[in-house]
Amino acid sequence: DDVAEFLTHSIGAQPEDVKLILCMFSCFGASVDNAIIKTLEKALDRNLVDSLDVAVSEGLLDKADDQYCFGHDRIQEAAYNMMNFLDRCDFHFSYGMALAPFTSEKEDDSILLTAVNQLNLAGPEAVQEKSQNVVVANLNLQA
Repeated sequence: DDVAEFLTHSIGAQPEDVKLILCMFSCFGASVDNAIIKTLEKALDRNLVDSLDVAVSEGLLDKADDQYCFGHDRIQEAAYNMMNFLDRCDFHFSYGMALAPFTSEKEDDSILLTAVNQLNLAGPEAVQEKSQNVVVANLNLQA
């Protein structure tokens, strides 16, 4: 499909940090609110907003209210498909585990639900240690 190839090429032409953030961001779906981004920045100990803002200036993302969203669902799809299946599983799992310690910080359940969704998207094959099974199970019960 020409559109998919064009979008994959457009994303591939971005600096590495922007490509990485687009792939990372695609794991969360069409949009991510600022609370999740700020929590991920704390959990991963890295700035994400600067790369997101570059993607906004390139027209790949939009920023509206308190969230970033892909300019089109095909952009999200292209970024997601740039990763192989096993990498996607690992990314979903690592983002879910990174959010897990912050699940009780917010008064609403958005971080808990996002963490659980990421862990469930990763699938059981992403679990690397038996102790992580307990964490995943407990978070699913809370959700």
